[in-house]
Amino acid sequence: MGLRRYGLYDTARGLTTVAAAGAAGVLLWAATLVGQQTDGRFWAEMAIVAGAGLVIALSQVVGGWTKGLRLRMSPGTFALAFLPVLVVVGWILMATQPGHGWHEGTVASWSRDIALMGLVHDLALWHGVLAFGFGLVLGLSFDSVPVPVEAPRAAPIPATAAADGRAATEPLSAERREVGTGRRRFVPVGRGTKNTPSSMD
Repeated sequence: MGLRRYGLYDTARGLTTVAAAGAAGVLLWAATLVGQQTDGRFWAEMAIVAGAGLVIALSQVVGGWTKGLRLRMSPGTFALAFLPVLVVVGWILMATQPGHGWHEGTVASWSRDIALMGLVHDLALWHGVLAFGFGLVLGLSFDSVPVPVEAPRAAPIPATAAADGRAATEPLSAERREVGTGRRRFVPVGRGTKNTPSSMD
């Protein structure tokens, strides 16, 4: 049964991955149609490429749903992995965008001041790779966790059963009341043995 279950999981994950790869390919093809002639087209193209990376990453999380899991954002991964990538990729893309777009001059000036402009220009040759990686890391900030299972509730005790239980304990209660009054009575000491008189005097 275990091998069969994992076989179904592997098949579902494989189909999800190939579907995501196809979708990412369509997005990359669409990005080539946008071009980078203007700032607006440049950022639109980068957003589409980042979407392709996001689709690939989320396909692995979606594949986990076949095991009865649910999607959640990982705060630690988001803060320690995605935010630094956001800063670095955003810095490079803004410093090397075509024309004189938003904050292009300011970021480029900061890069020159800290002697990083050469590195920024070298990495900017891979605009598409940076955007794809940005979307990929964003998708990796999500993971799948087990769905909590509620404990089964105890069935209510029928009224007739409760009444039978009270009736069964009434003789024992009566014997205890007799002990409290000090009356002589016979106390059963075990099945198959003789009763001996007992007194609370």
